[in-house]
Amino acid sequence: FLLVPFFQTPLKKTNALIAQKGITFLNAYVPSALCCPSRASILTGKYPHNHHVVNNTLEGNCSSKLWQKIQEPYTFPALLKTMCGYQTFFAGKYLNEYGAEDAGGVGHVPPGWSFWYALEKNSKYYNYTLSVNGKARRHGENYSVDYLTDVLANMSLDFLEYKSNFEPFFMMISTPAPHSPWTAAPQYTKSFQNVSAPRNSNFNIHGKNKHWLIRQAKTPMTNSSVQFLDDAYRKRWQTLLSVDDLIEKLVKKLELNGELDNTYIFYTSDNGFHTGQFSLPIDKRQLYEFDIKVPLLVRGPGIKPNQTNKMLVANIDLGPTILDIAGYDLNKTQMDGMSLLPLLRGDKNVTWRSDFLVEYQGEGYNGSDPTCPGLGPGVTHCFPDCVCEDSYNNTYACVRTLSTSWDLQYCEFDDREVFVEVYNLTADPHQINNIAKTIDQEILEKMNYRLMMLQSCSGATCRTPGVFDPGYRFDPRLMFSNHGVRARRFSAQSL
Repeated sequence: FLLVPFFQTPLKKTNALIAQKGITFLNAYVPSALCCPSRASILTGKYPHNHHVVNNTLEGNCSSKLWQKIQEPYTFPALLKTMCGYQTFFAGKYLNEYGAEDAGGVGHVPPGWSFWYALEKNSKYYNYTLSVNGKARRHGENYSVDYLTDVLANMSLDFLEYKSNFEPFFMMISTPAPHSPWTAAPQYTKSFQNVSAPRNSNFNIHGKNKHWLIRQAKTPMTNSSVQFLDDAYRKRWQTLLSVDDLIEKLVKKLELNGELDNTYIFYTSDNGFHTGQFSLPIDKRQLYEFDIKVPLLVRGPGIKPNQTNKMLVANIDLGPTILDIAGYDLNKTQMDGMSLLPLLRGDKNVTWRSDFLVEYQGEGYNGSDPTCPGLGPGVTHCFPDCVCEDSYNNTYACVRTLSTSWDLQYCEFDDREVFVEVYNLTADPHQINNIAKTIDQEILEKMNYRLMMLQSCSGATCRTPGVFDPGYRFDPRLMFSNHGVRARRFSAQSL
């Protein structure tokens, strides 16, 4: 199981060894486009409103003591180890605040891991500390022994060499690449010199009819901002070449061990990324496709080669899928996701979801951002030209729908405006035109009601029929009796 921040094109070996040998999910998403909430969803199989990790801070429950007490004992790796007899291996970035002194430091090893090689805090390539089964190991800046992507590769190969052959195994490898600071291996620093960020139709345009945070971006971007994001894009690609090497080494080792044909390999990411869309320089956190859509490639026993699948899948499905592969009864879990195993096997007449929930609680500073004091309190991640990527009221929830008849996204913001954004992605794949004021009122009401239902869902109730499914039932009267659900949305996440 390989967790890599989003990007796919430079990964030629990965494409040949995983995608062409298995299945590519064309509509794979995350329920929250930020590292820690998304990783918590992978580990727990739950939406953020059920695991309560809302951002990348300890206060937002990222690797906090509360997370350790309430959620970690029930993650899918913990169940694999304790209930299914798996030997488990973790290497790389875990959660952004892992290793914080206020939450046990690097001495804390989450339940469920037989072998633990976790990065303290957030992504780095050199000069970092690893928790090696609870003991701190400091690394410097010598490429041959310290470059983190390669260190993770070598640790993984060692595990495959020395693990027990009498127990099944699970590995989770979480590379820093291509997260900032985008430090490429020395042999790759000259690669992709002619690559720049994609110039899609939503690149460097004003986000009209969108939430104020998008509207505040300056259009056109300055030349320095465009150069910065192009450089970042190219450096991200360069860092991924080492990930490509890691995957090639792992696959070769599995083949050498005679285990490749009996091993499932998943490749995915914790979020997307934007580079200049709607004149936002670089970051994630937003509700749009470029931030919530991720790659998902899978190969393994019973999976036919070179397949694509258009079903709507999410990272909350990964835990249930892996437990299902291990033979664990999913009814014993409280996970919100669905097992992908029927899709991987190519089962016929599979009943599948047509929508899922996206939710995010904005981050901000109580004081003014020092870069942009004129903007006042509540914003964060501001660039020198005072374009800010996040704010307290960048707090939203969406229903992302993909059915035979509709490709739709409906979003509500928890702000003074109760701002609504709606996109018909069939006609407008780059989400330029907000149709909230022109779409049929009945559809709006149904989507609002569906959003309230998903925001309060848990377990099986997260998998009920969507608005455009044959089994969907809509009673407008319930919109008023249940309206407290919407108010509950964020109070449940406040810790």
